[in-house]
Amino acid sequence: MKKNESTLRHEYDLTRLKGGVRGKYTIRYKAGNNLIHLDPDVAKVFESDKSVNEALRSLIKLAKTQMAHSR
Repeated sequence: MKKNESTLRHEYDLTRLKGGVRGKYTIRYKAGNNLIHLDPDVAKVFESDKSVNEALRSLIKLAKTQMAHSR
């Protein structure tokens, strides 16, 4: 893709996109949302954000246990 090339699809009606406010949700986003992008192969394994969090908590617990045993 060229530097100045738009990634917006040609079928979008740009006249309907006018009036948006840049940064409208910035404060809300910074206040507590932490968006993470999962690669497609990883996303297929999980049904929801809850299942991802449960898996990561299990991994953290396992890592802590392994660290404690290796000392």
